[in-house]
Amino acid sequence: MVKDRKKKQRITDPEVPTQIKNPELVKERRRHIIDATVTLFIDHGYHKTTTRMIAGAAGFSIGSLYEYVSSKEDLLYLVCKTIHEEVQKAVEEALTGTTGDREILARVIRHYFKVCDNMADHILLMYQVTQFLPKKWQERVLTNELNITDIFITTLNRMSGKNSFPVLGVDIVNLVGHNISVLGQMWAFRRWHLQKQFTIDQYIAIQTDFILGLIFLKEPS
Repeated sequence: MVKDRKKKQRITDPEVPTQIKNPELVKERRRHIIDATVTLFIDHGYHKTTTRMIAGAAGFSIGSLYEYVSSKEDLLYLVCKTIHEEVQKAVEEALTGTTGDREILARVIRHYFKVCDNMADHILLMYQVTQFLPKKWQERVLTNELNITDIFITTLNRMSGKNSFPVLGVDIVNLVGHNISVLGQMWAFRRWHLQKQFTIDQYIAIQTDFILGLIFLKEPS
């Protein structure tokens, strides 16, 4: 029975084990805990936030909290993983439809930037506290960060040379993919200043024109 339980734990999440057997319940409860954790870390700082504070903010007993995560480090990693999952979901939604390739890419950018706006605190926290994670978690966070960029690189490769979309070289695809990733996150990093001048929709429009210009207005040398 112990072996069966461990097998189910790995199926639920091979990186952060849980005692709960229902994967959907784990996902729902962890997201609730993560959102509460982000607020506490921002308000009180990582080191001054205790697991008891997290449990209280999320509406859990301390014992119930440990059924879903075992440490603050687990929660930090899950913050990063959640960002990646939200970006993946947004891009998949943006890729549905039958409009032209230029419009599809613009929609991908818009959906991603909206995720960055909605999860601005999560993104900011990720970069502020990654240094406090154990090395194995730091490596996985960096991997997840590159995985987000790879979503855009994969999308660009799928579009390259199709219909009205120009053929893009490997270097250009890589550069534009990183540009999309970083420009979306820039809203999270600099929103304290940028939102004084632009709404998120204005920011998206300007940056989309810039990104599309890299592809449609300039021939790679």
